[in-house]
Amino acid sequence: MTSFTFSALTILVAIFGLGFLMVVHETGHFLVARYFGMRVKVFSIGFGPALWKRQPKGSETTYQIAIIPFLAYVQIVGMNPLEDNDPKDKGSYANASLLARILTIFAGPLANYLVASILFFGAFVLGGRIELTTMVKVMPGEPAAEAKMVDGDKIVEVAGEPIKEWERVRELISARAGQPVDIVIERNGVRMPMKITPKAEGKDGHGRIGVVAQTINVPVPVGQAAILSLEKPPQIVAGLVVGLARIIRGQEKAELSGPVGITKEIAKALRSSFADYLHILGALSAYLAGFNLLPVPALDGGRLMFLGYELTTRKRPNARIEAYVHAVGLAMLLALLAVVTVVSDIGRPGP
Repeated sequence: MTSFTFSALTILVAIFGLGFLMVVHETGHFLVARYFGMRVKVFSIGFGPALWKRQPKGSETTYQIAIIPFLAYVQIVGMNPLEDNDPKDKGSYANASLLARILTIFAGPLANYLVASILFFGAFVLGGRIELTTMVKVMPGEPAAEAKMVDGDKIVEVAGEPIKEWERVRELISARAGQPVDIVIERNGVRMPMKITPKAEGKDGHGRIGVVAQTINVPVPVGQAAILSLEKPPQIVAGLVVGLARIIRGQEKAELSGPVGITKEIAKALRSSFADYLHILGALSAYLAGFNLLPVPALDGGRLMFLGYELTTRKRPNARIEAYVHAVGLAMLLALLAVVTVVSDIGRPGP
């Protein structure tokens, strides 16, 4: 009973963390919209029928919690291109200046980006910096496992070169696909030689033997934690862009995960430590910032694309075309989300 309660509580906290990131994103839109005098009709945590709603006295905004907890949205008056708009309505998004509309859209990803640094700071202060070691975790059925390498073995030499950093292990093995490689490991203080042939992976044919580095947490002072928390978000966004480029070129296989899969990963991190929980939330927040800025219809990047057209041509795009493009984009994103959730997420084991 206690185990079940803990597991249920872990999942609830994981869902709360993911919902928090969505709320952060929409709060960015909300605050900037209100700063420029736009009216916000609804601030919803979740989609679908409302479980709870309240409109504070004197406020034009209805705050609600809906039945589907993984998403959130704000309904800004005049934001729908097909919405009837009174040209004299100063509270309408459609009548705001171009700069105000650009900043309102950009504020969502920016909020996620800034909160990512805050979350990373907490993770670094509480848990320190994660460093890769040359101790390994061995994947079953791979060349390393077939050579009798086991979890906890420490790689100390590859192809005659003494090893001090994990990245050098990766470089030496990657360059030797299909070639037998002399590897020396240390187990219980005893050195043991092995000969392993890395197998080729991907279109580039990089060698791999089926091991991943084990990690350790190194404490860091507050000042260094602040620096690391500023460095981490741009690294994640850059990794997103590079990864998408590799997928488009066919150099890397897409590995997608929906809300259920993401929640499982957050729960797994929470069971490890609170620092790991903050770290994965920080990574997801930075990822959401970068992902939402992609020039894809229905995402913030898609809306900024139309605003960029207006900025360049000094003409507003056709409202019907813009609405149609966003509607099709939203339908495609929801369909992809459903497929990933059913095919990938639900089929995975629990955290």
